[in-house]
Amino acid sequence: MKKKLSFSLLIIITAFFLYGGKKKETLKIPPKYQKWLEEEVVYIIAPIERDVFLQLKTDRERDLFLEAFWKHRDPTPGTPTNEFKQEHYRRINYANHFFGRGIPKPGWRTDRGRVYIILGEPNDIQRFEGKTTVYPTAIWFYQGLTKLGLPPGFHVVFYQEGSFGEFRIYSPLKDGPQALMTSYWGDPTDYLMAYNELREFEPELAQVSLSLIPGEGGAAAIGRPSLSSDLLLQRVDTAAIRQIEEKYAKKFLEYKDIVEVEYTANYIDSDSLVKVIKDRSGYYFVHYAIEPEKLSVGQYQNKYYANLKLNGTVSNLEGKNIYQFEKNIALDFDEERMKSIRRQPLLIQDMFPLIPGNYKLSILLKNETSKEFTSLERDLVIPHDEEALQMTSLILGYRIKKSTPQYNRLRPFQAGENQVYFQANRVFLKNGNLIIIFQIHGLSGELREKGEVEFVFLKGGEEFLSKKVIVAEYQDLPNILEQFDLSQFPPAHYRVEVAFLVDGQEVLFDREEFDITHLEAIARPWVYSKISTDTQDPLHFYLIGTQLFNSGKIEEARVNLEKAFQKKPDSVDFALNLARTYMVSNEYKKAEDVLLPFIDQPQPPKYEVFFMIGKAYQSLGELSKAIEILDKAISHYGININLLNTIGECYFQLGEPEAALVAWEKSLEINQNQPQIKKNVEALKEKK
Repeated sequence: MKKKLSFSLLIIITAFFLYGGKKKETLKIPPKYQKWLEEEVVYIIAPIERDVFLQLKTDRERDLFLEAFWKHRDPTPGTPTNEFKQEHYRRINYANHFFGRGIPKPGWRTDRGRVYIILGEPNDIQRFEGKTTVYPTAIWFYQGLTKLGLPPGFHVVFYQEGSFGEFRIYSPLKDGPQALMTSYWGDPTDYLMAYNELREFEPELAQVSLSLIPGEGGAAAIGRPSLSSDLLLQRVDTAAIRQIEEKYAKKFLEYKDIVEVEYTANYIDSDSLVKVIKDRSGYYFVHYAIEPEKLSVGQYQNKYYANLKLNGTVSNLEGKNIYQFEKNIALDFDEERMKSIRRQPLLIQDMFPLIPGNYKLSILLKNETSKEFTSLERDLVIPHDEEALQMTSLILGYRIKKSTPQYNRLRPFQAGENQVYFQANRVFLKNGNLIIIFQIHGLSGELREKGEVEFVFLKGGEEFLSKKVIVAEYQDLPNILEQFDLSQFPPAHYRVEVAFLVDGQEVLFDREEFDITHLEAIARPWVYSKISTDTQDPLHFYLIGTQLFNSGKIEEARVNLEKAFQKKPDSVDFALNLARTYMVSNEYKKAEDVLLPFIDQPQPPKYEVFFMIGKAYQSLGELSKAIEILDKAISHYGININLLNTIGECYFQLGEPEAALVAWEKSLEINQNQPQIKKNVEALKEKK
């Protein structure tokens, strides 16, 4: 009994630290959420979900998380009833009603309650009650739960030690057959002796006392309990948690302050691919593809539609935004088209130029029709030294299409003449092809003649196939394309390693992983792809110039933005960004000249045009003109603190403190948290 007592004490101490610590964490949240976390979902919530929930600050966020929690467990998300949630609360009520009788704790906290809530109703229950030789015992038998990672059939045993109190779960290893008998005088460590004694009067109970898994031979023969039985009990406790993809919880926390509230509970998973390809012009482009797990559409009569929105951000290692973009995608289908794509995933492809540097790319894709969202995040490296020997990352495709590059068009995932068709999850058919495309830049004539490209395929960590090709054999350098017939590749997980060798020595290297499925066919995606403008298009100069400006490279930015504006002088966006470079360089007259033509157009220009011209006039000392243009901005767009504060500065510089005071006081009415403006107002009032 001493062994059992010390083990029980260990359990109590462990429980204190595990659950006592958790209890302290939940004291910070309102009681109804404490109850939800510590009682209602305690057996089915994953650690990541719990950690995320405890980081939420408001009840609104918690309510949205609860909605997401149940939604990601709903077996039929398209119906109004969440069968999982309904069944879960039925199990809790059942456990409280039947397993808490005669004991001082609610049924959900008992061992039987925990197992019932996790696994549901047993397929069969065998009871041993009113016996003089064994304590009251129940054997629950389950089968058909392999989807939970459990054996095809297994038992869970509960017994009432001392014939009173709670039925606790039985462990063949920790308890042994002797724990089930009311009197056992043999060696407490001799499990075989206890098993043989139990078998004399309760053979069916003895059968499960050493192993909970039917057909598991050997336990009784060697007289030792089955270790796999205790592993089974551990898997039962975590069965509900293992079924959940926890990524949604992380995304909820990451995007709860970014996406609108109606989206936060509706994260969907996606596959994605991001590659950097150097254009023939010498610029690097980021090619990205995102393949949502599903596409929810709306329907009006016989038409189907979905409105998607892409928001992208590229930030540097200091977290400063270098480039931002927003794109709208309107999809419309008739009934016939909808039938053809219903079983196909959607793959969205696009590309954009990016200046050299190290970055983090973040893309948010929202389905405005269904209020669902997904995302991708990647680290990007755009090389600084364009002349250095470089190798781009590998693109694995299942098909290519030859198309002559159009000098006014750029296509996502096209290198030279080769348009690559791929699936973001990199799954290939055993009767198909594998196309590998990449680029090697900075090749001198000598390297072209001496260099080799080596392809090595590994299966299970062992080399499966290798191939070497002399670089000079490739006709479309720097683009390198190699095609492999997969008919000799058995279905498995593979890694391909590609190296550029000089005199047999590895100089450049990259790798990629892929799978070959045993299926005869898989649904390839239908592609939504935007064709981009060529690098000589003014939009390209505008994008590069904007990125350079945001990176603090003002002179380089101005060169590109002037090219963009010269090619398209009627673009207010081009004019604004060019004017920003002039303002930073203190060339205020140039900023005025660029922006002033937009003031007299029939439609009022953007607010920023008025404000920047006003700041230019102020910097030039033309204060009356500045006030006049800023007043126009107010008449078009209403007041804001930036306009009021600048008007106040102009009046103060003109020697009109009363007018300055009126403007600054009005600004403080809008926002009190302006320490410098408060000082200005106090100083003017003291002089009165």
